[in-house]
Amino acid sequence: MTTTRSLCSRGPLISAEGLNGVGKTYLTNRAVEAIETKPLMLDEFSQRANGRPGLGEALLQSLREASAGDPFLRGGTPMAEALLLMAIKRHDLDTVLPDLVHGRTVVEGRSVDTTAVCQALLLHPDNPDAALKTAVDLLGLASSYRPLPDLTILVTDDASKALERAQWRDRCVFTDEQAEFMRKACVLFERLAATDPVRYQVVDRRHVDEYEAADLIRECIEGAGGDLACLVEPWQGPGAGCMCCGQPTKAEAA
Repeated sequence: MTTTRSLCSRGPLISAEGLNGVGKTYLTNRAVEAIETKPLMLDEFSQRANGRPGLGEALLQSLREASAGDPFLRGGTPMAEALLLMAIKRHDLDTVLPDLVHGRTVVEGRSVDTTAVCQALLLHPDNPDAALKTAVDLLGLASSYRPLPDLTILVTDDASKALERAQWRDRCVFTDEQAEFMRKACVLFERLAATDPVRYQVVDRRHVDEYEAADLIRECIEGAGGDLACLVEPWQGPGAGCMCCGQPTKAEAA
């Protein structure tokens, strides 16, 4: 049985992904400055150090404490951490549903893709193919918590340049192990994006300057509206009402 999704009047859900220091927040903010109808910007994990109160922040604080300051929130239990991060992203979706219902564009600063990449690398640090398969599988698991973004903008660059920016921004020096983790994450992000070219739009800073990159991101955000399918609670199955407009989806024979 297949499920057909009715078109919905909701706003698009977009995520901006990429390595620490790749410039995704800076470039996305520059892109948004040029958009007349501003989207709702949802802070990424690293920007919540003094974050707003609530369940999402409390869960994130628990991960920070368990990771003892690790920039990738690694506390030694990758799958438990993955489930907590997915819970935070479900919490984020719950908080922005009213905006989506009213047709507003929402841009998440990192979504479930970062969780899939980082936790897959932790589970398979020396096996790139197994890490890719696990990242895809983790996205499948994440989609049982909440719908995936309609569009994921992956900002990428040479990993060494991203490392330099991250160290300058955070006024720290990454260890050799942390730098190697970033290099592997860069490769895995790009390989993961190639598995779903419909959902992912890649902005590669190795081929465009910052002005062109910001303009590409703006075009992606502005072009994401229209012809959007209804959002359905993954655990409700075919025939469930849309989370935004309430109309039921239709189940038809394959």
